[in-house]
Amino acid sequence: MPPAAPTKSGRNVALIIAAVVLLVLCPCLGLAGWAIWKVADAGSDVARTPSTSAPVVPPALPSDAPPSAVPTLDEEFARGDCVVNDGSEDDAQLRKVPCGPNTYQVLLRIPATTDGDRCETLAPQATANYVHDNSVDLFDYVLCLKKR
Repeated sequence: MPPAAPTKSGRNVALIIAAVVLLVLCPCLGLAGWAIWKVADAGSDVARTPSTSAPVVPPALPSDAPPSAVPTLDEEFARGDCVVNDGSEDDAQLRKVPCGPNTYQVLLRIPATTDGDRCETLAPQATANYVHDNSVDLFDYVLCLKKR
């Protein structure tokens, strides 16, 4: 009696494993891509309202508030914070201060972007914006500011 032909079960197992891996990875990658897109495009569904163009950064203003101890380079700014510009228009150096006259209040912080024009649609009452451009795009942000 002749020996039976060998089966190709090893090849079938490899195909099944590859199919399972693809079925698991595709939805995960799709979900991750969707999440990144939503973060990068946060608020694009807000109705566009016409507004005047805002300066890129607030001008340097004298402040009666005493300077803080030592400002950190990556100081976190959030909605409601007030800041002054210790630098120039071209090289802004924002510093948190108590809210008062001649300060700028943070209306909105838009993460993962350097598009200052987004303040026109997302925070139309903003009178200025500050763009933080990090070498890692994920850490970029825009502050929409209103002069007090």
